[in-house]
Amino acid sequence: MGVRRPRAAACAVLAVLLTASGCGNGSEPDGSRTGGSGASRPESASPRWEFEHIADFSGGFTDVAALGEDDIWAVGTENNGASNAHLLHYDGERWKREPLPEALGDTDYPPVLEEIGDDTLWLRPQKYATGDGVTPWVRWDGVRWSAVPNPPPGNVGDLEAAGPRDIWALTGERTAVHFDGSRWTTTRLPHRTVDLAVAGPDDVWAVGSRSTGPGTEQVHGEPYDQPASSHWDGTSWQQVETPQSRFDEPLPPEPGAGLLKVFALADGEVRAYGNNTFNHGEVEDEPQEEFIRLRRADDRWVEQEEAPGGCALRVPVAQDDEGLFLDGNWFLHDDGRCLKIKRHRLPVSTGARKGSGQTLWLEEIHRVPGTDTWLGAGKVQVTQSGDPFGAPVLVRLKRAA
Repeated sequence: MGVRRPRAAACAVLAVLLTASGCGNGSEPDGSRTGGSGASRPESASPRWEFEHIADFSGGFTDVAALGEDDIWAVGTENNGASNAHLLHYDGERWKREPLPEALGDTDYPPVLEEIGDDTLWLRPQKYATGDGVTPWVRWDGVRWSAVPNPPPGNVGDLEAAGPRDIWALTGERTAVHFDGSRWTTTRLPHRTVDLAVAGPDDVWAVGSRSTGPGTEQVHGEPYDQPASSHWDGTSWQQVETPQSRFDEPLPPEPGAGLLKVFALADGEVRAYGNNTFNHGEVEDEPQEEFIRLRRADDRWVEQEEAPGGCALRVPVAQDDEGLFLDGNWFLHDDGRCLKIKRHRLPVSTGARKGSGQTLWLEEIHRVPGTDTWLGAGKVQVTQSGDPFGAPVLVRLKRAA
């Protein structure tokens, strides 16, 4: 294709935003429900995900979004098969399984829920099953699903919505599109891009890597990729000077650095995360991979202060009034405290034995609008002799006021 994609090793650290949380020795659920609404009794000692819904099929939930306490949607897949993808809807009283809207068409992967403003959800494919240019998306307005007029063409990666009239999406390694409420406009990015963040009106950030320019001198015939970032100021994308990363000599095989995640805080501060990595297993005395943590200060990128404890090498996935949710089910308070978000074990009625290993994987978390409640979608992977399985779960976390 003529464009080098980010190395798999470089993406591995940040590829899953909400990674595993092992809880093999936790307590059994105390009154948690295996279906229906409501969570189990909260415990005050530490933050804890409560089971909101445990589905009766093997697979997982890949997404969750909410317009309100009585209008919550989730995407479920059986045995990780997109052809078995379906929706789950909560109307304030019960969870009900529903098929995907027919107008969505066929997709190769489970569809994605996007919160667009206060009263609209979009449901879009990750990738299309055919290459005929048909790009059906659907929207939920609180009453019904209907087609989204003129969705962007092709496959869309990261999508960030500041509102129904200010939406950005990646449509290629070096192209992004913007929706102003009536039409999509295509823009060209100055470097390979993997993630976007909207910090405010006409204040959008894109991060990725570059294979030309300072620091990319070739190593064994391949360029040493360097972190790259750019900014949209309402008129154009401008590449921003970004700190370089480079291992000491002798260089390990196939080295490369890049940014993989950009996150805008509620106060407008922008942070970026990535790593400097290489092809492992080819030489002895390998160097340590370098975790890149940057923030914007005084119109330049500077290194972030390292977070304490288990939060040190974690990436933000959401923010509430008290701090940041980090990948791996950690929470970093604004006052510097780092806490692990715990959970209950599955009840034995699910088929999980008391001595089984259980790991919580969350794909998405979202706040229920107008509340202090957060919902997570994913699965509990149960490891046990002769009968391992994945239990699809939706979990709920009530943040203290």
